[in-house]
Amino acid sequence: MAEAAPAPIEINDAYFCQHFKEVCTDCSYDGREENDTFFGFDPIDREGLEAPPSSVNKEGQYQCKKHGSTACNQCYGWKKQITRARAAAKKAGKKSS
Repeated sequence: MAEAAPAPIEINDAYFCQHFKEVCTDCSYDGREENDTFFGFDPIDREGLEAPPSSVNKEGQYQCKKHGSTACNQCYGWKKQITRARAAAKKAGKKSS
């Protein structure tokens, strides 16, 4: 019987696998489409994000280890990081054409 994939974790409105990766080959997880859609983008093939070192606080929410914040814009600025990843993917696409 096939083993069920672990449930994704939510860190400041973005989804990652248990290994803190948006795209993970270890557990066959890909959360780019959900994250792109949530942050108002059309999904494209781009590099996956990786969450910085995080821990769970007593309320059960992930917080960055660097600043101890659950809504840290420096560590969890997903929209900005997705925008950069999308720009890099589009730039790489133009070079290969």
